[in-house]
Amino acid sequence: MAVKQRESTLSEKPRYIVVERSLLNQIILVATCTTAMILNTGSSSAAAIALPTIGDKLHIVEYKLQWILSAYALSAGCLLLLFGRLADLYGRKLVFLFGVLCLAVFSLGCGFAHNEITIDVLRGLQGIGGAAVVPAALGILAHAFPPSRARAIAFSTFAAGAPMGGAIGSVIGGVLTQLTGATWCSVFFLFAGLGAACFVAGLMVIDKDTPSTEKDRRVDWLGAFLVTAGLVLIVFVLSDGSIAPNGFATSYIIAFIVIGVILLIMFIFWQHYLEKIHDDPEAAALAIDKWWTPPPLMKLSIWTRMRGRMAVMLWIAFLEWCSFFSWQLWVQLYYQNFLHLTPVLTMVRLLPMFVTGMVCNLIVALVVGRVDVVFLIVAGTALTATANLLFAVINVSSPYWAFGFPSAILSVFGADFVFAAGTLFVAKISLPHEQSLGGALFQTMTQLGSSFGLSITTIIYNSVLTNESKTFGVAVNKSGTNAPRSAQLDAYKAAMWGGFAFGIIGAVLAALFLRHVGIVGHQKEDDIPDEERTAHVPEGDAQREEKGAEERQ
Repeated sequence: MAVKQRESTLSEKPRYIVVERSLLNQIILVATCTTAMILNTGSSSAAAIALPTIGDKLHIVEYKLQWILSAYALSAGCLLLLFGRLADLYGRKLVFLFGVLCLAVFSLGCGFAHNEITIDVLRGLQGIGGAAVVPAALGILAHAFPPSRARAIAFSTFAAGAPMGGAIGSVIGGVLTQLTGATWCSVFFLFAGLGAACFVAGLMVIDKDTPSTEKDRRVDWLGAFLVTAGLVLIVFVLSDGSIAPNGFATSYIIAFIVIGVILLIMFIFWQHYLEKIHDDPEAAALAIDKWWTPPPLMKLSIWTRMRGRMAVMLWIAFLEWCSFFSWQLWVQLYYQNFLHLTPVLTMVRLLPMFVTGMVCNLIVALVVGRVDVVFLIVAGTALTATANLLFAVINVSSPYWAFGFPSAILSVFGADFVFAAGTLFVAKISLPHEQSLGGALFQTMTQLGSSFGLSITTIIYNSVLTNESKTFGVAVNKSGTNAPRSAQLDAYKAAMWGGFAFGIIGAVLAALFLRHVGIVGHQKEDDIPDEERTAHVPEGDAQREEKGAEERQ
């Protein structure tokens, strides 16, 4: 498909390349990136619904089954910043294709696994693909579509890949596991095939990578090690602390959280040091000859963009995923462990959220160029909080339509509104050479939010379950199955109150600090006022970007 390039400018800085492409080319490009998001989310939801069968066939004890999910989450969540930086430096198409290849190849390998260790390791390697494709895809879309209605549609469609992936993974994965001769293996074979198709499409339709505008293209490997190791330890603690022998008081859990926090603090100071050097022209000229002073992996100043509103948006994404993912976990446990519904009946009760998710992204695509982003973010986070609230006050004897159905519909508004509008916001205030890194930073906060929300609400659930059971003279076992029914209900409600609190805090932050952000999507490129084009870009960064673009030309 032939595409034509022309040079454009944002006011007078920074320069970027606009690609004039046919409508068919645009559709295939967006579909390819969206398929990558479907692969990322669908591979986890499909594996989740197949866990009982996997455990039975591979003789894995129940409490170890969660590692099939955790191994993917660890690598996918903790390598995002590194791959975002690599995509910006060495080519988004290259990193995207590498990520899709990892997803496909290691998914195929999982289908042939014959023991617990093999499938856990392969799932961890598969997560590397997820860490690569998401920031690369966001950078590809940001560069392929300049600020316009087409960009809003592209980002909203990409965001819709998350609920679509969840639906495909849960529904088709469940059918394949139950009805095919290969049972759980069919799930991984399906996503291997989708990955192969996505790789071929990406190879054909994604534009050829252009050299980075940055003069110094070295990678901060020390910073990459510090942030990756720190995040791995913290995510591990948040994921496994509740099932450790003594819970979060277990010695190795305490050691890991302390070491993880220390590593992240060291990362912050190291990035500050490198950014300070490279902000000084004389020091930067000397630093380029020293192997130990590369440009920072993540400039800390990116958090201060638009007078600190970038940081606010990232923390809102963190809180929204705390609320949304804790709702998802406790609703499924409530249906299966408390009401004793089968996985299929539970899936049917959650289907409205997948349909609503796609509708929400359509709404964003239509209104993001007309409506102030604060209304989308406040409405979305408040509605996810309301979904938690409905289960926090649920009447067990009421029909599904009274609490469960409206809760399933409302739950996804926050996740879809925040992801679509948030990634548009990040793309808007990131420089051309930062697009994938900005997307990676946003995605990292959502991953951390998911783990943190599940961890905190699990602590709440266990605490209430233990205390309520004591009033009946019952010592709760590790699984909590012997707790009185009323104690279990109170514990589920308490966990949902925790999810409600996360959502409300996010809504309050948005209402207080995002009031002057304005519209993040535009009907066409000419709609963007000149002062808005450059208001969010630090002067020094803009000058360096313009100089780099001139040198590249």
